[in-house]
Amino acid sequence: MTHLRRLGATDLHIAPLVLGGNVFGWTADRDASFAVLDAFVAGGGTLIDTADVYSAWIPGHQGGESESMIGEWLSANGKRADVLIATKVGMLGEEKLAPAHIAAACDASLQRLGIDTIDLYFAHQDDDTVAQEDALAAFGKLIDAGKIRALGASNFHATRLKSANDAAKAHGLPHYHVLQPEYNLVSRHKFEGELQNYCVTNNIGVVPYYGLASGFLTGKYRSADDLGKSVRGGRMSALLEGSGKDVLAAMDGVAAETGASLAQIALAWLAAQPGVTAPIASATSVAQVEDLLGAMTLELSADQLEQLSTAGA
Repeated sequence: MTHLRRLGATDLHIAPLVLGGNVFGWTADRDASFAVLDAFVAGGGTLIDTADVYSAWIPGHQGGESESMIGEWLSANGKRADVLIATKVGMLGEEKLAPAHIAAACDASLQRLGIDTIDLYFAHQDDDTVAQEDALAAFGKLIDAGKIRALGASNFHATRLKSANDAAKAHGLPHYHVLQPEYNLVSRHKFEGELQNYCVTNNIGVVPYYGLASGFLTGKYRSADDLGKSVRGGRMSALLEGSGKDVLAAMDGVAAETGASLAQIALAWLAAQPGVTAPIASATSVAQVEDLLGAMTLELSADQLEQLSTAGA
């Protein structure tokens, strides 16, 4: 039985791994998507994370492809009661967090997902063209209407997350109780420090994305010769030149001690960091899901966590 963690101050309790939905309807077709989703839930997973903008970056796609795929899966298997669904607004279209856009985008997401309520709704990015209390009031109306349960922010800096929640307090509006930042063993500066401290102090649940650094932390890219393995190769060269090789060496040491895979180690390290409720990772095959699920039960020792943290510092 998977041990569930409470997500910040919300009433949501989740397993210590979140399934990323960015691949559904993109690099995972219908059969692969359904198999991945089935395996995740069968393995004790509880929260599936998507966004309305997935996968608008693909020629011929408009966005909503991932939500539609998850909706088809929910309709086919009747597992709505077994999972929590998170999605986002603010990157698809020009309106970002304009109140009217938030309302319309929520309805469109609900329709694609085929559900009555979104469990966790994120502002996908900050929007300084809209007063923070206006965006929060729009989200508040959705909560009052029963369309969303809890509110989160993704890609917000510490000062803006704090000012948003200060505005919420001043105006009697819902707070951002969850944060989704970029965070992993080789990319720590966007979260550690002021933002992490704010989340810990204010009981904001954190579900980091890019937990595997786009595959770098699986050990797939270890030298310049490996950079041609995927379209992401160019991004990997910068990691190799930075702390990447030291981190992989430390991970190899922990793998030798535990028998765990590098992906499991990367995610278990994240799940052990202050403020973090559960990292997000995506998969395109059942084998990948089963590997990722092993992170939920991997407990690294204090010494192992320290080795990993030091290597990536």
